[in-house]
Amino acid sequence: MLNTKSFLALDFGAGSLKVAEFEQNDAGGLRLKQFGIKALGLEGSQESTREATLLKALQGQLAEKSFSSRQSNVCAPGFHVFSKFVKLPPVDTSKVTQIIRYEAQQNVPFPLEEVVWDYQILGTTATGELEVLLVAVKSEIIEGLFRVGEGAGLRLKLVDVSSAALCNSFRYNYGDLEGCSMLLDIGAKTSNLLFIEKGKVYARSINIGANAITQDFANDAKLKFPEAEAIKIEKGSVSLGGAYEEPEDPQAAAIAKIARQVMTRLHIQVNQTIQFYRGQQGGSAPDRLFLSGGASIMPYTAQFFTEKLNLSVDYFNPFRNIEIDPALDLDELSKYAHSFGEVVGLGLRDLAHCPVELNLMPKSSIQRQEFGQKKPYLIAAVFSLALAIFLLDVAEGKIAGVRRQLSEDLKGQYDRLSAKDRQLQEALNKEKELKAQADALAALSSDHFYWINLLIELRRIMLASESEVQARLVAANGGHPVDVGIWVESFAPQLPEGSALDAETMDTSASSARRIPGRPDPRTAGRPGAGTAAGGRPATSQTAREKVASVKSATGQINQIYLQVRAISRQKYSPTADADIAYTVRAAVSQSSFFTAPQKEDLGNITRNGLDTNLFDFPLTVHLKVPFKL
Repeated sequence: MLNTKSFLALDFGAGSLKVAEFEQNDAGGLRLKQFGIKALGLEGSQESTREATLLKALQGQLAEKSFSSRQSNVCAPGFHVFSKFVKLPPVDTSKVTQIIRYEAQQNVPFPLEEVVWDYQILGTTATGELEVLLVAVKSEIIEGLFRVGEGAGLRLKLVDVSSAALCNSFRYNYGDLEGCSMLLDIGAKTSNLLFIEKGKVYARSINIGANAITQDFANDAKLKFPEAEAIKIEKGSVSLGGAYEEPEDPQAAAIAKIARQVMTRLHIQVNQTIQFYRGQQGGSAPDRLFLSGGASIMPYTAQFFTEKLNLSVDYFNPFRNIEIDPALDLDELSKYAHSFGEVVGLGLRDLAHCPVELNLMPKSSIQRQEFGQKKPYLIAAVFSLALAIFLLDVAEGKIAGVRRQLSEDLKGQYDRLSAKDRQLQEALNKEKELKAQADALAALSSDHFYWINLLIELRRIMLASESEVQARLVAANGGHPVDVGIWVESFAPQLPEGSALDAETMDTSASSARRIPGRPDPRTAGRPGAGTAAGGRPATSQTAREKVASVKSATGQINQIYLQVRAISRQKYSPTADADIAYTVRAAVSQSSFFTAPQKEDLGNITRNGLDTNLFDFPLTVHLKVPFKL
């Protein structure tokens, strides 16, 4: 028999499914009765396979762990959630909802009718402004979670988001801390960074997660993702750099180096968020850092952030103030406790009022559940009606005529309702057809900005690569400043046969992806050929347009881009500096949401620029994740 007093909490993460069953204890607190965790692999983070993978994992956990309840709170994964903190001017309370809806229309990157959204007023500033947290998820994502839950026989009561659940969990377990605390939850695809202090909460989702370590290692070692993930779990650690000795195992050494690179990018984002929180949000300097999430337990992660942030670093224990059932294996729970922050936050929603309370339940699911609750009463009413008719028929034969008349009336109502149902289905089909047409028009509209966004992304990649290389060279140069310059000299679409188009086809020079518009580049100003494609020809010749036309006639779309990257040689600071620059650019391109990994050109075969021996070139051929339709 199912236990109606206990309830489930489910965290549908990108890398794992986490389930826990809670109940209220005698003291009014929360007791953990049972828990389970299941890795989802690469399929769990891919939209085409995610729903089926989640359903299989959930059904397996419910059968294996024998959870008694079927009432559940769920948490949507961070990589699907849009969230933003906004400040609203002081207004009359009757107009707050109207103004927040207007802000949602301006900030949510999708039409509101296509998303499920919610908000919470977190407080007011010293000037009287309202601090509001907006969250939104596309309706189809939430509907998918309900299909998974209902497919496993669960009734979903509440849909929360990871940042809110983590905040509630932290407040419950560490409410006695003074000052400002940071909580960094490192997930598979994204990381959540929270700032929590008295009367103030701020959160940001960072698009860097542990899957990046696995993917880079898989690419370098030419392994499939599951094999690389297993090796990372077994041998992975974060290199501390400097005088620390690298692991003797080549695979362990490779993972440690890659992990440090990923954690360095994450640290940069954390530092930027700290500055934003203190400057724009009026927050205090953090006094400590807590780590959580599946990737946080990789060896030396805590030491890395201690060194980088110069803060006290500890692991977040979401079960600090939670009663544990004596029958549970505490050693097994301790292996995964750091990953259950969101799950505990979901459990607290059934216990008492929480600091942050959001619910992304879609209207369709609410209506379906309300109908399910009324269904027993409808069945009972129908049964009572049939019984009354039967008794009347037994009592008096004349009632037969009444029954026949009632049957005819019901049949007429059924026919009318059937006709309405057909009309409704036709209207729904028409709506679906119009939506498909609108989506096609929206996609066509977005293509107008494709190349602009691509050039902006290339510029971002070059700047990020400069910063990363400069940091290493400064360290190697005893802390003395070192200038680094990297830019895209030219790029062009790749012909279907694999040979690159001439650089003149779509030459951007450094001004397209690196140089500030309207200001000459100091590396090229005054040199012959500056502002032209390789070979000195104009960047938009008739031949270039003809070659683009040949790509269009052959394929109808551009799938890959040939890049000619130029940089200032820094070999006087390090013999491997130029190769390191080329490798860093290639690694940054691999992490971009625009491109897949570049082709395996020999980055060691670097060519010197004929006009200036202080410069060098290297090629990259990258595949577009979304082909550009011509």
